[in-house]
Amino acid sequence: MKKIGHFLTLARPANIVTAIADILAGVAIALSLSSQVTSLQIIDICLLIASTIGLYGGGIVFNDIFDLQTDKIERPERILPSGKLSLEEAMLFGSLLFSFAICFAFIASSTSGVIAICIMLLALSYDKLTKRHQVIGPLNMGLCRSFNLLLGISIIPSALNQFWFLGFIPLAYIAAITLVAQKENTGKNKNSILYAIFLDTAVMITLLIIVYYHSTTFWTSLPFIIFWFGINLIAKSNAYQKNNPEKIKKAVKIGVISIIPLNAIYVAGFMDWTYGFLLIGLLPISFLLAKKFAVT
Repeated sequence: MKKIGHFLTLARPANIVTAIADILAGVAIALSLSSQVTSLQIIDICLLIASTIGLYGGGIVFNDIFDLQTDKIERPERILPSGKLSLEEAMLFGSLLFSFAICFAFIASSTSGVIAICIMLLALSYDKLTKRHQVIGPLNMGLCRSFNLLLGISIIPSALNQFWFLGFIPLAYIAAITLVAQKENTGKNKNSILYAIFLDTAVMITLLIIVYYHSTTFWTSLPFIIFWFGINLIAKSNAYQKNNPEKIKKAVKIGVISIIPLNAIYVAGFMDWTYGFLLIGLLPISFLLAKKFAVT
């Protein structure tokens, strides 16, 4: 049982909840084109959720594998440097997560399968190659989330033709979080935080424009936008004013978890505000998991 707990810790369950929210948001966007949800689509939703769990978990596991030597110095308490799991066990676990993720996606549709492969390659390229690059790293991580949203939309493959541009929103927002996370162990990243606040503001303006032209949902979507932007602005402002690792890590944690209310904006905008509130229900689950497991 203790080893199972170590595997769970390695996969960052609180982060995975936010990946599930991406899928549900993408599904809501796609189903806005459909008059009803079929039983086959419900099965596909479950398959895509299972796929994103494997993709996100696999990406996180390989992140720790590639970071092992650095973590021995900077984060010796983590699962791999502390010796709670061996490198071989982690590699097998991560490979299985990726394999199952891609299989589940292809069962849903060939389009979903191709997107899942893209996500895996993007995650591995970030983990191994681009993470420490000041510009390419945040863009790479942002693309992982963009494709994850598109994975949800791919429940109706033809919907991608109409809604592909929405992938730019998580690209900008996740790039902002990744900017804040740079130098989170040392501080002194005020410029990165300012760039991140600028990106958040750009995302907010874009969302306002999208829901405005989706006129029937503007006023019901607005509280979700204000809530999402507000909690991020407060966290990043605190990290800017007190530019120390504690405040920066808190801003990163809030940024990651607030992907859930960001996704609730899509749901409220493309379906109904009540479904948006249901998605917000994932927020306390993620916060509870964040108290038990690390958020990165």
